[in-house]
Amino acid sequence: MTNELWQRQLRDGLATMGLAFSEERQQGLLAFLALLNKWNRAYNLTAVRDERAMVSRQLLDSLSILSWVTTDHLLDVGAGGGLPGIPLAIALPERQFTLLDSNGKKTRFLNQCVLELGLKNVQVIHGRAEDCKPEQPFTQISSRAFTALENLVDWCGDLLANEGEFLAMKGQFPDDEVAALPAGWQVKSRHSLKVPGADGERHLLVIARADDSQ
Repeated sequence: MTNELWQRQLRDGLATMGLAFSEERQQGLLAFLALLNKWNRAYNLTAVRDERAMVSRQLLDSLSILSWVTTDHLLDVGAGGGLPGIPLAIALPERQFTLLDSNGKKTRFLNQCVLELGLKNVQVIHGRAEDCKPEQPFTQISSRAFTALENLVDWCGDLLANEGEFLAMKGQFPDDEVAALPAGWQVKSRHSLKVPGADGERHLLVIARADDSQ
C-alpha cells in the first residue's frame, strides 16, 4: 500500500509543481525513498518517520529548488540522508553532484544509494567542509537544514567560486540568521517555496558575496 500511496503522491505533487518527469525518473525517486525509509530505522538519517509524509517532506521538498539549480556541478553540504542532493541528481542526470557529510553512517548510506540506484553523476565525500579541497571551487552549493547561515558561509566560503552562490533551504524566514551574516556576504534573493502536502513555511535564500568583496 505504501508504494501505491507514494506513486500517487509523487505523480500528483509533480503535476502541482509543474514538473514533468519520465516514468523512469519517478521510479528512481521512489526507489531512493524506499532506501531512505529502510536505512532510517537503523541509521537515523531523517526525523521524518511517517511514511505518508515522506514524499512531500523529502522528495517534493528537495525538488522545490530545481529551477534554481543552474550549475553543471553542484556541491550539497551536510548532505545527511541525501536531501536535496540525490533527488536533484535523479532529476538532472546530465549534471554532476558532490555530496559532502562528516557522518560516516550517512556517507555509507549515500554510497549505497549511488551503487543501488546506478547514479553515475554523484560523488560522495566523507569529511568536514573545512577540510575539503576540491580541484576547483563550486559555482553553487546547496544546504538543507544544515547549519546557521553564518556558519555556512564561514565553513564553506572557500569552496564557493567568487561569483558563486549558496542555495540555502530554510523553514520560516530566518531574520536573525540573515542579520548575523558576516560582512562581505548578502542575500541575493529570497523565495517562498510551495511544497504540495507540506505544512509550514519553506524558503530558499540565495546567498552570494557582496559586490564589493569579489
